[in-house]
Amino acid sequence: MADERAGRDDVTRSQRSALPDDLQEGLQAVEQGTGRPARLLLEAVLDVGRGLELSQVLRSIVEAAVVLVDAEYGALGVIGEDFQLTQFLTAGISEEEAEAIGHLPAGHGILGELIRHPVPLRLTEMSEHPASYGLPPHHPPMHSFLGVPIRISDEVFGNLYLTEKRGGREFDAEDETVLSTLAVAAGVAIEHARLYEEARYRQQWLEANGEIVAGLLPGAGETDVLTMIVGHAVRILSADLGVLALPIDGDSLSMALAVGVDAEAHHGLVLPRQGSFVGAALDMRGPLISLDVEHDPRITVGPPRWAGLGPAVAVPMITGERVRGVLLLARLHGRAPFTEPETAPLLTFAGQGALAMEMADQRQDAEQLALLKDHERIARDLHDLAIQRLFATGMTLQSALRFVDHPQASERLLRAVDDLDETIKIIRSTIFGLRAHGSGRAAQGLRSRTVTAVEQAARTLGFTPSLRMEGLLDTDVPAEIADHVLAVLGEALSNTARHAHASAADVSLTVRDRAVTVTVEDNGEGVPRDGRRSGLNNLAKRAESMGGEMAVDAPSAGGTRLVWRVPLPAE
Repeated sequence: MADERAGRDDVTRSQRSALPDDLQEGLQAVEQGTGRPARLLLEAVLDVGRGLELSQVLRSIVEAAVVLVDAEYGALGVIGEDFQLTQFLTAGISEEEAEAIGHLPAGHGILGELIRHPVPLRLTEMSEHPASYGLPPHHPPMHSFLGVPIRISDEVFGNLYLTEKRGGREFDAEDETVLSTLAVAAGVAIEHARLYEEARYRQQWLEANGEIVAGLLPGAGETDVLTMIVGHAVRILSADLGVLALPIDGDSLSMALAVGVDAEAHHGLVLPRQGSFVGAALDMRGPLISLDVEHDPRITVGPPRWAGLGPAVAVPMITGERVRGVLLLARLHGRAPFTEPETAPLLTFAGQGALAMEMADQRQDAEQLALLKDHERIARDLHDLAIQRLFATGMTLQSALRFVDHPQASERLLRAVDDLDETIKIIRSTIFGLRAHGSGRAAQGLRSRTVTAVEQAARTLGFTPSLRMEGLLDTDVPAEIADHVLAVLGEALSNTARHAHASAADVSLTVRDRAVTVTVEDNGEGVPRDGRRSGLNNLAKRAESMGGEMAVDAPSAGGTRLVWRVPLPAE
């Protein structure tokens, strides 16, 4: 037995020798001051130091504190940048009691006294202190109190609060010494956990950046890049909601992508820069943190969409001097707020995401350039080969008419010549459209302007609509009607982005039977029965002012189909 006891003492001495000097001094003070064995305190110190996860370390600290000073209730409050409590972990209070009490304290009253004056505080009766606010309804009665700060280097990380020493006794100097020693150990353990978390997050962000860059190599488009960026951020920071907003029209932002809790309430929203959380992050050009996004005073615009959400962080996605978007992450109410070790790499990750978006754009530009060169080649071949052959065929048919005496045969030949002339006009219009992409006249052709409008709408929609064009768009549609066509197309696609929550859309622009027709069909939720229809009314008035008409219906497969048709002037 003596040998076994001696062995345990040797282990204890070796464990104590590995502790920092101030911790060893605290343990000695506990032993020398009262004669109480320090083994229980040493075990608590070692147990706290074993944790690597910060949440696990904080929980073990408050649980050890309650046992060491024989308190009925304990809590650990983490202090934020504004000297408010951002986390409040309790021991001794059941889930039912915590739910009845309601919101966790922010750091007023006695709790705030320790924040303002970070030195140990012992009270026989809490209610007699001048800073006491009293306890909220449904709170267990508390009288005796002991609080000590937890420091990391020279920074106060938080405070330990202990109340109601069992047996109706008061906390004494011995309890204060024990708790202060535990607080020193807690500071060391928290610092180690922070370093571990920083290293872990750094590794995860590096892996995420690598996956995004690797995804660009096979030719991922901008939508794929956005999806990867939001997906990795939500996974790494364990967020319940992820939103990616893209700036449009200078002072507005479009919620291009949303995943997670109530994502449908965010996706497709177009919000002004002023009054939105993502807009505030854009102005700040750095991480913007909210402890309660549902009640954040900076959010003053947009429909209700934050119910049940609490902690949130938003960071701008910047490459060079250009802001490509804003990444927003949120957690459910009651979950831990976003910490500095979590969010510190987020701005760099967002910048890497912006760079990936830039690379995707550059590759798309290169592909577009190659496509334009191919268009030029096709246009040249059509002009040099197809049109010349068709023209020669028409001339041959016309010359053959004088050898045909049968009236019906002559009529068929003349109809064939007319069809060839019409075909030549269509090919020439196609050539004009193909070449307009590669010249300075791109804005003059309805075809090229339509392609540009659809490409711009894809940023807001989060996907690229399909596009079909038919007829002599560039030659038969006057400039005034072309402007109306583009306005109608833009409004229709904007409605799809804001209200339809669609994942696909089809656009058709045709010139046929001396009329131009715009058709936009999506697979979304359909036109709401009760809601503002001013945009649709304006489109209908545009058509009526030119002798045309507009119809909106719901296809059998679901979604919405808008058909806008106006006649063209006589030749």
